[in-house]
Amino acid sequence: MGNRITELFKIQFPIIQAGMVWNSGWKLASAVSNAGGLGLIGAGSMYPEVLREHIQKCKKATNKPFGVNVPMLYPNIQEIMQIIIDEGVKIVFTSAGNPKTWTDFLKGKGITVVHVVSSVKFALKSELAGVDAVVAEGFEAGGHNGREETTTFTLIPMVKEKLKIPVIAAGGIATGRGMLAAMVLGADGVQIGSRFVASNESSAHINFKNEVVKTEDGDTHLTLKELAPVRLIRNQFFAELEELYQQKATVEQLKEKLGRARAKKGMFEGDLENGELEIGQIAGLIHDIKPAAEIVQEIVNEINQISSSFPSKFVF
Repeated sequence: MGNRITELFKIQFPIIQAGMVWNSGWKLASAVSNAGGLGLIGAGSMYPEVLREHIQKCKKATNKPFGVNVPMLYPNIQEIMQIIIDEGVKIVFTSAGNPKTWTDFLKGKGITVVHVVSSVKFALKSELAGVDAVVAEGFEAGGHNGREETTTFTLIPMVKEKLKIPVIAAGGIATGRGMLAAMVLGADGVQIGSRFVASNESSAHINFKNEVVKTEDGDTHLTLKELAPVRLIRNQFFAELEELYQQKATVEQLKEKLGRARAKKGMFEGDLENGELEIGQIAGLIHDIKPAAEIVQEIVNEINQISSSFPSKFVF
């Protein structure tokens, strides 16, 4: 399954595990890397010294490539970047900010840089900034999302048409079928988040993992567009947000309701009523919790099985 993504990251399969807040610690990242994909540590939910600990543990748990995802809207960004340099991390995925801010600095240290985008406009800006690849993330994705509401099925071919650098598809992908569809549309690889939430190695609370498995079609919605769009499972917190919207709440009122550590409360501490439960629409296809290595192998097996039937099944 070698291609531009496997060559760029020196991995076996073009499968990247998303660096999700409160879900993507060293255990998950190392498990995915050991299985032949690229594991990412999610720095967005970590204090700098916690990130350092996770990087050091990941280096001990795998001799395969892994990276760190850094949402640039979070505080302590300079300290986080310095830790990445000090610990010798070779791959960084940036998101939620201007790719120009850190790309030159990181590449000057010999680091491969990938930026997450939700539109053709920002994909082009990322390429111009010098990133090595982009993650084009569709509206279906869980967690923080783009304001454009462009779906993966339309975003990938539009980005691919304009860019020369590799394109990684994200949003609504959890199976070999989904991966194959994304690659037929032009993706060089895929980034998968929600499916890895429901893995043994995910640092999410078991309550949240079980809730993901129970989630069905229509159970997730995008909200808080005035602050930072985020896709959530409907729960008591979501119902309270909807009530505020009906009352034509101000941005300040929405901020007050959101408060602090709402995502930690839901995903890491397991409060299914009062926390943010960030997951993608594809959760409706996630029916069990299993080791990350099994998830990777299932995706690979499925894509290989379907690909083998192409000549007879898809030629008219």
